[in-house]
Amino acid sequence: MPDTLDGVFAALADPTRRAILDRLATGDATAGELAADFPISAQAVSKHLNVLEAAGLIVRTREAQRRWCRIVPTQVRAVSVWADQYARLWEQRYDALDDYLKRIPREES
Repeated sequence: MPDTLDGVFAALADPTRRAILDRLATGDATAGELAADFPISAQAVSKHLNVLEAAGLIVRTREAQRRWCRIVPTQVRAVSVWADQYARLWEQRYDALDDYLKRIPREES
């Protein structure tokens, strides 16, 4: 999984690619539709789509003359699982800090 996550995080490092994923979260789209949504060239959108596809975050399918882009939920879920383990760790640490602060005597002002 770490090798997979390396590629996913590298793809997610770019704000345009994250914005493309945000757009695809609302529904499938063609590369042309995506290009119309962004202030960059169709060629630049295509390059971003290639990176997202290589990372396994999207899949492209062909229907007649159109190529549809769709999010791959399993890859997005893998990032969520990875992040959740750290969220739980920090919650435990904050709970321990809270317990400690409740045990120590408070200074009177």
